[in-house]
Amino acid sequence: MIDNLLTIILATFLVSLISFSGISLILLKENVLRKILIYFVTFGIGALLANSFFDLIPESFEKANDFQQGFFYASAFLFFGFIFSFFLENFIHWHHHHKKEHPEIKSFSWLIVISDTFHNFIDGFIIAGAFIIDLHLGLIVTLAVIFHEIPQEISDFAIILYGGFSKIKALFFNFLSALSAVFGGILGFYFLNSFENYLFLIASFAAGNFLYIACADLMPELKQESSKDRIKYFFVVILGALLIIILGQLIGESYGH
Repeated sequence: MIDNLLTIILATFLVSLISFSGISLILLKENVLRKILIYFVTFGIGALLANSFFDLIPESFEKANDFQQGFFYASAFLFFGFIFSFFLENFIHWHHHHKKEHPEIKSFSWLIVISDTFHNFIDGFIIAGAFIIDLHLGLIVTLAVIFHEIPQEISDFAIILYGGFSKIKALFFNFLSALSAVFGGILGFYFLNSFENYLFLIASFAAGNFLYIACADLMPELKQESSKDRIKYFFVVILGALLIIILGQLIGESYGH
């Protein structure tokens, strides 16, 4: 039993280390980074939308089918996730404005950190469930999560950087958010039977967060660009979404979807 717990902690910690994949951006020269950062942010829009519409929401509504009024609760948490992000963003903006702390940091950077925390927690919970069933299945699911998360983590890191975080601060908070996978794995090990049935609510809430960030924060950023550039960014958004969808389809069975 203890060996199984240690395996889950090790696997989820390994997944958390994927958050450092953003180091690949740090290694670029400052002038090059500034030029390409907007492309990674745009890619992130597609990734966030795809994660919401093709991953979190379908998973949530599939599980909701097992409960009376489950669709209502799944929809309610999706709605509250969206509204929560709106009020949280306004609170962050108000707090920084009145305290005059880091006014250069855009509030959506913090929203990405918080929303990704929910998402990573779900990953940790899923990994724990897979290892409890079978060691081989646990290893497959861990690898699936890793491959699924690499493009997402890079784009999340780029969004945080674009929002005004320093490189070191972006790495730290991205990793801190990723560590929620370890917490999810430990809770999954001890309380899988108690919490598993309600995980779909967390998935809906996280999807609401992602939708708000993509639609209310990041898309308006693209409106500041020229019409010619917007056409290019449109295809980058599609590329980001397609990559997440394709990865999700390729590893869907092992990922538990």
